[in-house]
Amino acid sequence: GFAGPRNGRLTDLRPAAYAAWNDTLRTLLRTTATLSTAGLDHRGKITLGMLRESLERDLTVDVCHAELWTVDQLNGPQVAYADLAALQPAATVEERRLLMQRWREIPFAIQQQVVNLRDGAARGYLSPRINVERVIGQLERLVAAPAGTSPLVPPSARGPTTRWARDMRSVVANEIVPAFRAYLSFLKAEYLAQARTTPGVSANRDGAACYRAQIRAQTTLDLTADSIHSIGEHEVDSLRQQMVVVARRRFGTGNLDSLLLTLRNDPLMAFQTRDEVFQAAKGAVERMEAHLPALFGRLPTRRVVVEPMPAYQEQDAPSAYYYPATADNGRPGRYLVNTYDPTHRPRYTVEALAFHEAVPGHHLQISLGQELDLPEFMRYGAGATSFVEGWALYSEVLGEDAAVYSDDLQRLGMLFFQSWRACRLVVDTGIHALGWSREQAIDYMLRNTGLSRSDVENEVDRYIIWPGQALAYKVGQREILSLRSDARAALGPRFDLRAFHDAVLADGAVSLPILRETMAHWIAAQTTRP
Repeated sequence: GFAGPRNGRLTDLRPAAYAAWNDTLRTLLRTTATLSTAGLDHRGKITLGMLRESLERDLTVDVCHAELWTVDQLNGPQVAYADLAALQPAATVEERRLLMQRWREIPFAIQQQVVNLRDGAARGYLSPRINVERVIGQLERLVAAPAGTSPLVPPSARGPTTRWARDMRSVVANEIVPAFRAYLSFLKAEYLAQARTTPGVSANRDGAACYRAQIRAQTTLDLTADSIHSIGEHEVDSLRQQMVVVARRRFGTGNLDSLLLTLRNDPLMAFQTRDEVFQAAKGAVERMEAHLPALFGRLPTRRVVVEPMPAYQEQDAPSAYYYPATADNGRPGRYLVNTYDPTHRPRYTVEALAFHEAVPGHHLQISLGQELDLPEFMRYGAGATSFVEGWALYSEVLGEDAAVYSDDLQRLGMLFFQSWRACRLVVDTGIHALGWSREQAIDYMLRNTGLSRSDVENEVDRYIIWPGQALAYKVGQREILSLRSDARAALGPRFDLRAFHDAVLADGAVSLPILRETMAHWIAAQTTRP
């Protein structure tokens, strides 16, 4: 949550701070190596295993030196600080003091970003050009926003005439916006010409080692780029065959390429208004919520609310995403739906998207994790991406297993979404290990998913700036499906889907090797149960 004196600080972006942090991690890792697991119970062993894995992961990906080259349209300062403005509390005198203290640090943080990028460029670490272009567009919109409506002004300081609110608006207008203007000027006048035209991280110094480290960090498994690439190709082929079956049933055609083109261009397959997009998303969440008791023994106490995405994010953001509830349960989980440009948003992916981002996907898994008696680094840290995203992708398929999809059109949308994540295995490895161009990646995804061209471009540009992260989804989902298949085979008529789901979610977002180990124990315990 947002509690305590850290609310008055920002992350220190100076190279010395990164070096000091890595020294702290190395010291902690050495300490964990001296601990014996002999006296630990099941939960203690998981905690120690997760601590070691997270320390090793953070130290291994340091080879990427992401802080020296990442110009990011998804999480850069132009997005992060606007998000923070909406999230940070300002109800008490002390909270407002901390918010002001933090906001006064923003110009220094932006200046340090420029220093880091200059240093990175001199050392052979460069951001891809397409991402720099996207961030330039975001910054141009940000600095042009009138002071009264700037997303950098916290909501609590937008209307009131209190001295604090006036001071806050003044800091934004006279200190923060000029700092962003200087960052924009640096990117346009100096950095854009240097940015790399090769999209793959392998073009950077130590790029191949960086990608190997990211594969391990994001999937928690030791897989090669080549093996992931071929798993992806196999999955895409298999999903195409499944799509043909549904397409014949719903549209009377097995010609998938022609159907994808028709669906993309048929105005009846898209929404007409922003409110239509929002209501469809809300309806999908409510539809699944009614089915949850049949699929889970334990359900979270935290609620999920469906909200339209803020205007400052929507143009470069995905179709939807999820913000977890606060630690104190003061703010519920939020399913944010992108209602921008509704006539280019397909109707047929609404349910799969809601099942992934809200229930039983991210909201259920993260909220249950917050309610477990876990150490804070496991409860509030991101956990293993392959578990978190693997579970959310599994949730889309679970909607089909539990017969929650409302019709064949929504089922086809689910298969498009599955194929999209299978494409990620092919495209991410293609870009970062096999020398693919951005256009090659876009063409491959257009051929194999129901996504619009603008969605595909957003997706590909995300993979380019975030090497390896897109691999976590399919790899994690395949592991959960494989464990379910093992449990069914071992338990036969004793297999209980609700109990299986509760067991998978019982220890938080663990790594896939730890999940396999704990589920093997669970299956063994079920076999011996009278």
